Amino acid sequence: MIAMTRTFIARPIAFLAIIVAGLSMAGCGVNTIPTYEQQAKAAWSEVQNQYKRRSDLIPNLVSSVKGFADQEKSVLTEVTKAREQTTNIQLPPDILTNPEAMKKFQDAQATLSGALGRLMAVVERYPDIKSGQNFLALQSELAGTENRIAIARRDYIEAVRKYNTEISTFPGRLWKVALYPQAKEMATFDISPEEQKVPKVDFTKP
Repeated sequence: MIAMTRTFIARPIAFLAIIVAGLSMAGCGVNTIPTYEQQAKAAWSEVQNQYKRRSDLIPNLVSSVKGFADQEKSVLTEVTKAREQTTNIQLPPDILTNPEAMKKFQDAQATLSGALGRLMAVVERYPDIKSGQNFLALQSELAGTENRIAIARRDYIEAVRKYNTEISTFPGRLWKVALYPQAKEMATFDISPEEQKVPKVDFTKP
């Protein structure tokens, strides 16, 4: 009975000793997990900020095109509807650790990107739109925003990669067990096939 008790006590002690040894070897890495977590959250905030910037530009862009090409109602409606979907989507508090919620967000943004691509293709058929100062200014702002979105997504993907790697590899796994048991892998942000498509421009139509 005594031997069994000693064995029962020895196991958690041995496990604790392994953790302590690992933590000692890790040196000052105790703050790495929360640091990477905050960097990933900051990168995600920037992604949201740039998508909002794009969303805010769309009403003026649609109005600018509508003034010259009201007959393109289907494309204009598609853009407006896609924008509404992105602005009305409810992001749960745990979206960064919820792959399903992240995918819904990505899909909505990808749909809007596709609609904008088709709108730009339509504009190619209307020289008056392309030469308008208001449209040119909006187009320039939209292009700049798309570039910022690409950079923000890249930074978020890299920040999540570092964080997920840290909590799943040694010595970060030991820090997670000892101090950050609540730490979960964050959802990555993929570039969808829809966003990689180049819109086809038909110059044969009037």
